[in-house]
Amino acid sequence: MSAHDFPETTATLLVSCDDCPGLVAALAQALFNQGANILHADQHTDTVAGKFFQRIQFDDPELAGANRVAAANRLEATVRTVGARYAMKWWLHFEKQPRRVAIFVSKTDHCLYDLLLRHRSGELRCQIPLIVSNHESLRPVAEQFGVPFRVFPVDAENKATVEKQEIALLQEEKIDLVVMARYMQILSEDFTRCFEERIINIHHSFLPAFAGGRPYHQAHERGVKLIGATAHYATSDLDEGPIIEQDVIHVSHRESVADLVRLGRDVERTVLSRAVRLHLESRILVHDNRTVVFAG
Repeated sequence: MSAHDFPETTATLLVSCDDCPGLVAALAQALFNQGANILHADQHTDTVAGKFFQRIQFDDPELAGANRVAAANRLEATVRTVGARYAMKWWLHFEKQPRRVAIFVSKTDHCLYDLLLRHRSGELRCQIPLIVSNHESLRPVAEQFGVPFRVFPVDAENKATVEKQEIALLQEEKIDLVVMARYMQILSEDFTRCFEERIINIHHSFLPAFAGGRPYHQAHERGVKLIGATAHYATSDLDEGPIIEQDVIHVSHRESVADLVRLGRDVERTVLSRAVRLHLESRILVHDNRTVVFAG
């Protein structure tokens, strides 16, 4: 079952900390004392780094009752107590509160259409209150799906001012996740810092190979037999953020650059939607520019 199949009394806890005995028991006992029922639990220990990672999805009937706010506060207090004991980093997400997602686009529409269709079908459990672009080209797509569309033309002179306006808009809309669905602008360090580990970018290449703006041309020149796409969290280091999801398809000497672009778009849309779903379902933890991804 995926996250959107669960009732609104469920929540997901992600934790990371230095590994030591008793972590699993401590978390399970804390949730049991809260009256929660664990539905799924998955963990990973990085023995080289000495780090422990865990994802726990659980059900707490009180989250649907009249005192649901108090129940949520008690849960957070319980997790905070255990977290302090073991110096944990932790994130607690309640299914009753779907994340709010903003999609950033330029002129290319295949990833945008895919995300909006998956959202409409219920595959992506979130709210999409906003599409942001630096061009007017995709306004008809936003109107087709009934999503507000905001345009911020960007050039070298106004980039810093525009980003401040975009950040203010995202904060006003209480956006939890920014998805760069082929948004052909490089975000500044200030922007990525404001939404650290909350900006997903799709790169039309199997990183770290062929970084930059023309990967299919580079791939064609090298005569590669595989092309792919990479979804990663955007950071101030271009195309070097923590990788979430990747995939490839086979190609041959018969494919032109245009063929590679066409074939690559299928991989791009699939890889991006997988990465977004993994984030929405609280399946990703980041450590040292790498991700631990708990399978769905």
